[in-house]
Amino acid sequence: MRGGHGGRGAATFRREPFTPRGGPDGGDGGRGGSLVLVASDEVTDLSRYKRRSRWQAEAGGNGASTRKTGRNGSDVTLDVPVGTIALDSDGSLIADLDRPGARAVVASGGAGGRGNVHFKSSTRQAPDFAEPGLKGEEREITLDLKLIADAGLVGPPNAGKSSLLAALTAAHPKVGAYPFTTLDPELGVAEVAGGRIVLADIPGLIEGAARGAGLGQRFLRHVERTKVLVYVLDGATADPWRDLETVRQEVAQFSAELAERPHLVTVNKVDLEPARRLRARNRRPNVHFVSALTGEGLPALIGAIGKAVASAPPPSLPAPVAVTRLPIRRSDELVVERKPVGFAVHSERVERLVERTNLESEGGLARFQAELDRFGVNEALEAAGVKPGDTVSIGGIEFEYQP
Repeated sequence: MRGGHGGRGAATFRREPFTPRGGPDGGDGGRGGSLVLVASDEVTDLSRYKRRSRWQAEAGGNGASTRKTGRNGSDVTLDVPVGTIALDSDGSLIADLDRPGARAVVASGGAGGRGNVHFKSSTRQAPDFAEPGLKGEEREITLDLKLIADAGLVGPPNAGKSSLLAALTAAHPKVGAYPFTTLDPELGVAEVAGGRIVLADIPGLIEGAARGAGLGQRFLRHVERTKVLVYVLDGATADPWRDLETVRQEVAQFSAELAERPHLVTVNKVDLEPARRLRARNRRPNVHFVSALTGEGLPALIGAIGKAVASAPPPSLPAPVAVTRLPIRRSDELVVERKPVGFAVHSERVERLVERTNLESEGGLARFQAELDRFGVNEALEAAGVKPGDTVSIGGIEFEYQP
């Protein structure tokens, strides 16, 4: 993501009849555009950002005579699904866009340069220089989508969660008779008495999932925002209840708060003899025995899920983040570093001065040298042992030192 470059300030003078020596009247440059992420219900995935990975905002317009300010660059608004988080290159959270309309500026545009009208003084009546605009922010970010669903179908691999999702909704997830058929969560919408609910099919969880086994952490994070958990068990296995305890333990290890959410237990594959025998001897209350293949028990199950969602409290979410920017830590302290060839000056103020100076202008260069003296740069260089003709680097630009 790259914000727009700020526009250049203008170095112009009044040109009017009978005013042969008009004063400076250069306008300021416009601010560069910024890149803004906005959470939208109309976007369902991040595929747009797989196809295109570089985004640039518009530069600001240059200033003009008669104190005309350049036009500000247009912001680029990028729609992302609700539930998207933006991470910096080091993994730090920039923004959590968990609500429709949440916004986050991820790359700010550069400030416009000041026109020469700002540099007029009692000793400098006709400044012939202005400031260039500053570069826009540039950063590499990762967009990560955490699904937001009303109910999440969780359970061991091959329990029939994808088949159940397909039977309860119009979704068409991949279904197969082997573990980990589903590698990415699937969403489906089901009709209930109170309207519609969104179901998420979460890939299978195995022992050790909370520590990352079987991509468990990648899967578990998608149920953090569901109101209700639906534990789906394979009724044809030797001990479905042990599978239930394993999955619940993994959920609890991942998040104690998540394990306390309202939940239902459903045993799938009741069309098979082992599951029918399990139902006959079952003494556990509130267990739904269903068959995703034949449809047996599905109306009662979706009705129970709808009631649980309607009565469930909303999941606890972090406070909404409207605008978050991670500051670049730079020091105002002036540091002179001796290099194998020459010297390097490090200081936020001095580096910003270089960015703000038109070094091709005689007047701009004179002001630059005066500011270096005011900041104590020349004094610090001399204390470090600089000699006439030595190379001095400031902000990536090299100068030849002359006292």
